Amino acid sequence: MLALIVGLLILAGGRAVRSQDATGSRFVCNAIPPGAEPGCGYGPTGNRVQSSSPVEDELRNTIIQLRETILQQKETIVSQQGTIKELNSKLARCEAAADESSQGKPRGHGSRRKEYGKNTMGDLPRDPGETIDQLGKTMQSLKGRLENLEQHSLRLPSSNISSGGVSALTPLPPELRELLRQRLGALETQLLRKVAELEEEKSQLYNETAAHRQRTESALNSLLERITELEKSNNAFKSPEDFKVSLPLRTNYLYGRIKKSLPEMYAFTVCMWLKSSASPGIGTPFSYGVPGQANEIVLIEWGNNPIELLVNDKVAQLPLSVSDGRWHHICITWTTRDGFWEAYQDGERLGTGDNLAPWHPIKPGGVIILGQEQDIVGGRFDATQAFVGELSQFNMWDRVLRPVDIMGLANCSAYMPGNVVPWIDANVEVFGGASKAALEICEDRAFDS
Repeated sequence: MLALIVGLLILAGGRAVRSQDATGSRFVCNAIPPGAEPGCGYGPTGNRVQSSSPVEDELRNTIIQLRETILQQKETIVSQQGTIKELNSKLARCEAAADESSQGKPRGHGSRRKEYGKNTMGDLPRDPGETIDQLGKTMQSLKGRLENLEQHSLRLPSSNISSGGVSALTPLPPELRELLRQRLGALETQLLRKVAELEEEKSQLYNETAAHRQRTESALNSLLERITELEKSNNAFKSPEDFKVSLPLRTNYLYGRIKKSLPEMYAFTVCMWLKSSASPGIGTPFSYGVPGQANEIVLIEWGNNPIELLVNDKVAQLPLSVSDGRWHHICITWTTRDGFWEAYQDGERLGTGDNLAPWHPIKPGGVIILGQEQDIVGGRFDATQAFVGELSQFNMWDRVLRPVDIMGLANCSAYMPGNVVPWIDANVEVFGGASKAALEICEDRAFDS
């Protein structure tokens, strides 16, 4: 730019010399007032001489434009120098924050963080997702500022300007650019490592939380089921087992059903309290049917026949009498070995026998019905075989109980629920007008006697 100005001045001087030589005139040097524009428009007294030469006007305008251009470039240079200082300061802060993080220093202490505010790397949110976003934004900001600085540096002229004592900004040296790239690369590596650690920690925390939530929900569901079962059992009865099932009419639609089924068994004991005054015959206190055999286990008193026990549709007559309208405790035992059976009434063994379906295992997966005899599994009842009366404490075991155990149940000195079918409220459903009512059997039996 200075070369251009000097050239224009020489050109103007040459034209003036040629003009003076042509007319034979002399050059006269006059003083220029301080701060005035250079040129030949001044007299001996320092006053400006008005000239109407178009060449001089053009030169004067060109010089003014050049001075304005120099001032603008000076301002741009000063601004770029401030940008460089700010970027260097930012990189130094980032490097210091990275060093502190690598040395294990806590991010929440130190005066550096307080001094730099929220733009430093120390102000990281605690949430892993917000931390990752903040690190990414900071990295992009640093990269963008470095790229902008390099672009501005390349656009600036490399020559020095001596006007006003300000030097033009030269492009950044390769060593400085390489140092900046290395620092940014190291910082990016640390950021990526931190992001990976946060992601792994987040994944582990999620897995542990999900497993803990599943265990907690499972425990709560189990507890709620138990509470619901107890609430249902205790709504009407003092204890889950203190109730009776009433079947007042001889129909084919009043009955109860045990929700639990039986496993495969090679022996069993079934005990119950029953009360009936029906005649002829009390009917069918219970029956167990399986696919292919509706009479797998049946206890029935039909017409004027004695009470009979059926196993796999084979029949044994039992010496029991319970149709006097009082509570009686009866127990029947059976084992597949030789088909041996026993019949107890009120704790006393009144009869035994054998060859009742010997070596036949009781089949699993059937249906236990209270008060009806099944012609198909779970249905097709016959009203003439229906039980009329009340039932309670129906329990079943997969073994033959000892006589002392049966006596304890009969005289209320022991309580032993069945290990296959226990008598509890939640395990018994009633249909067709059958009902459940509270009953403490030992007290009621004592009152009857």
